[in-house]
Amino acid sequence: MTPFPHTDAPVGNITQSRLDDMIGGWFVGAFQPASYNTSDVEVAVQAFPAGYKGEYHYHRQATEITLLLSGRAWMAGRLLFPGDILTLAPNTPSSFVALEDCRTVVVKHPGVLNDKFLAGETTC
Repeated sequence: MTPFPHTDAPVGNITQSRLDDMIGGWFVGAFQPASYNTSDVEVAVQAFPAGYKGEYHYHRQATEITLLLSGRAWMAGRLLFPGDILTLAPNTPSSFVALEDCRTVVVKHPGVLNDKFLAGETTC
């Protein structure tokens, strides 16, 4: 018997996944593997070592929302501290630079595959 009441019999349809099994921390979206498959939104939890520099890119259709959970970072010309949330409208170029070890939550809406373009280029 479990030490927690009401946990012996799951109710409803429950799945369990591990972030370590996801690609690049992306766990919700229209890709595999995904903990929840949808084209409505994409969600990731990501870790970046100090010194990481992401590609300067933009999204034509998606709005990108980045929450910095830990560390300090530079993104879209702004210095970010833990708890800062940066929302980038479509066609807003940016890159992510980890000034310290960082952990982020990233949400892209809508979840559009192949919507990442290097700034100044037509495809990525």
